[in-house]
Amino acid sequence: MRAQGAVFVVAASLSFAVLSAPVAQSAENGKPVKITRFFTGPDGLTHAEEIEAKIPATGGSFNLQAPAGVQIRRTPPGRENGYHVAPRRQYIITLSGHAELVLSGGQTLQVGPGSIELADDLTGKGHITRTVGNEDRIAIVIPVADGK
Repeated sequence: MRAQGAVFVVAASLSFAVLSAPVAQSAENGKPVKITRFFTGPDGLTHAEEIEAKIPATGGSFNLQAPAGVQIRRTPPGRENGYHVAPRRQYIITLSGHAELVLSGGQTLQVGPGSIELADDLTGKGHITRTVGNEDRIAIVIPVADGK
């Protein structure tokens, strides 16, 4: 039980660091912090939309939906997870490395350090995830509590 708590503390600390860097850059250059949500549409295919994290220019925070069971995940270069749906609603924050998400609706998303996605395609055809480049992809996975 102690190890799980330690992982959660590490993950929470790492997610703070990842979220802080884009927020600081956004304050400097006026760019908003974006979360890419991919979801199942009425057609049964996976689509994407951008959600802007509304953070005051004077400082503050954006509350993610309540997490339960945070993980740190590593995937090696060249790994491909064929069409699949998200196992639950979850945020994925890439710390290092790169991936390509091929959505069943036809769109391809490139993600890298600082990218935040909300996986919400729980039904339908799903998406493909490929680790690209020559380094492992390290990501924090933050499940969203049921009903949120």
